[in-house]
Amino acid sequence: MNQTEKKAIVLSSGGLDSTTALAIARSENFKCYTLSFFYGQRHHHELDAAKRISQIHGAAKHYVVNVDLKQIGGSALTDDIEVPKNRNEKEISTGIPVTYVPARNTIFLSYALAWAEVLGASDIFIGVNALDYSGYPDCRPEYIAAFEKMANLALKSAVEDRTAIHIRTPLLHMTKAEIVRTGIKLNVDYSMTHSCYDPDASGRACGRCDSCLLRKKGFAEAGVADPTIYIDP
Repeated sequence: MNQTEKKAIVLSSGGLDSTTALAIARSENFKCYTLSFFYGQRHHHELDAAKRISQIHGAAKHYVVNVDLKQIGGSALTDDIEVPKNRNEKEISTGIPVTYVPARNTIFLSYALAWAEVLGASDIFIGVNALDYSGYPDCRPEYIAAFEKMANLALKSAVEDRTAIHIRTPLLHMTKAEIVRTGIKLNVDYSMTHSCYDPDASGRACGRCDSCLLRKKGFAEAGVADPTIYIDP
């Protein structure tokens, strides 16, 4: 590729949404650099998935950054707090659940911002969603707009008018079903992805946490077979 190639940082959790975002970035001819985090979450399965997915989708580099949010706690994903199970759609869509990790997307996007400046990348892709989501405040459109504004005030390359940062959220207004259909069109192998908050030691999904329930709903409404291996089918 030449000096004018398009580069993008893609935040990759190894899950359904971030993998679809990566596939979209690749379909737009970006040279993708994927970034994942071990932040003290309950398991490594999502990071294993992110590594495999980055390789399959031709990422130029894949980095895993260690950030100790477990020391801070305050979330069912990083602390000794039970992961909610078997909640109905109304419960899932009401309020901010205990699986919210304080400031997680702000921290992740900040690392992506630093890497983008070093690489000369103008685009950062993140698979946030404001429709079928679990109520996280850092998935809202106004949050993304505010972070993008801040990013362009923070970087040397931006204030010197050499680049402008764009926070790309291609899934923001999609339902889970629309996300699944989009990924299928882009040849995403969803059997490689991992979404569960509370899997067993072998990586089988619990099938009952909010993330599993939203994933099941997405495949069902898309009319696509769910390739996920659940503990209790």
